[in-house]
Amino acid sequence: QVQLVESGGGLVQAGGSLRLSCAASGSIFRLNVMGWYRQAPGKQRELVAVIASGGVTNYADSVKGRFSISRDNAKNTVYLQMNSLKPEDTAVYYCSADVQVAVTSSNYRNWGQGTQVTVSS
Repeated sequence: QVQLVESGGGLVQAGGSLRLSCAASGSIFRLNVMGWYRQAPGKQRELVAVIASGGVTNYADSVKGRFSISRDNAKNTVYLQMNSLKPEDTAVYYCSADVQVAVTSSNYRNWGQGTQVTVSS
């Protein structure tokens, strides 16, 4: 199976920055779209940013201009640079990856376990 492990979360003051990373491991033929989602207490999980294997990106309006998603295909890793953090960014952040395990396989969405990001006022 494929595992996604997030790291880089923590506590930061408003206006500060954090960099999240997510490394995929296991039986991977190809990682296609990778992304970050977040879920705050009592809220629905929402898309934060996604990036295709070729580098095309998409961001939620709430983070556009503040967050930047990137990936290192050689390392099977996706990153989320979060700048100008606001208290409303507080959430558990989840990594996702559309994984192809063989040349003849379809893509399957895999999820990490999440990492807590807390932004204080």
